[in-house]
Amino acid sequence: MNSGRYRLTLVTDGRPMLQGWWASETVVRGKFSAWVGRHGDRPGAQITLIDEETDSSLAQWPEDQ
Repeated sequence: MNSGRYRLTLVTDGRPMLQGWWASETVVRGKFSAWVGRHGDRPGAQITLIDEETDSSLAQWPEDQ
């Protein structure tokens, strides 16, 4: 069971590598930026931020995905 509303996911080459859930949108947006900086150079990296309460995408990297 996850305790946060906001889910952050890192996929590389089509495989999920990391996931995390946070209750605070402010905190998770900081994590999103940190993950892009840390993992954005991995082959085929895609990072998404989802609001699970509204089932909406709040951010994705790269942006053209």
